[in-house]
Amino acid sequence: MSGQGARENIFATRMALTNTKLRLKGAQTGHSLLAKKRDALTTRFRSILKKVDEAKRKMGRVMQLASFSMAEVTYATGDISYLVQEQAKQAAFKVKAKQENVSGVVIPAFEVDRVAGSDFNLTGLGRGGQQVLRAREVYAQALTTLVELASLQTAFTILDEVIRATNRRVNAIEHVVIPRLENTIKYIMSELDEMDREEFFRLKKVQGKKKRDNATRDEEREREIQAQALQDGIPEELFEEGGESNLLGTKDDDVIF
Repeated sequence: MSGQGARENIFATRMALTNTKLRLKGAQTGHSLLAKKRDALTTRFRSILKKVDEAKRKMGRVMQLASFSMAEVTYATGDISYLVQEQAKQAAFKVKAKQENVSGVVIPAFEVDRVAGSDFNLTGLGRGGQQVLRAREVYAQALTTLVELASLQTAFTILDEVIRATNRRVNAIEHVVIPRLENTIKYIMSELDEMDREEFFRLKKVQGKKKRDNATRDEEREREIQAQALQDGIPEELFEEGGESNLLGTKDDDVIF
């Protein structure tokens, strides 16, 4: 039977054929849109991946400088952790979150909001003030880079999951839904063709039976006419196959006066 492969269990009618064709068109449109979405997300994913690599390399260099700066502060002023804890009144850095839409996918993004002023103006006043300021700026840069890396890493993780889900949907539509609908359409069309052939054969049989019935009725009518003519005294030789009398074909006996 035609329509091999996975198909839907459906009764073969022209309405079902129309509905299945509409579903197939919708599936093809959805496949095209999801493929475009996947391509857009993949492009953004690759750009974020490149930025993540750059941010990690930058983070390594900045943290190295920050470690050296902290070692210089410790060498010049000693341990200043207690002074920092006593003078810290409010946060000098705040992180703001916003959202970015990429092809229907909401990605969070983080930004650093640095508060003006400082609570550490007197730190290192006796000695090592320059090293403390340098370490403070280096760590501020490290914190900014860390927030940037966190934003990129979060977007990277979300896009990775969304791209995987979109790929699964695209593959399911391409390799399961569309072939199944196409096989269903082929099955319905083959069944409708078979029905048309059966209907044509039935009509031919009905037409042949009608012809045979008409011929039988004509023969019976001819026999009835002949029988009636014989009863009325008309010779049988006056009738031919058509059932009509042939007056020109008869001969009269010679009349002798």
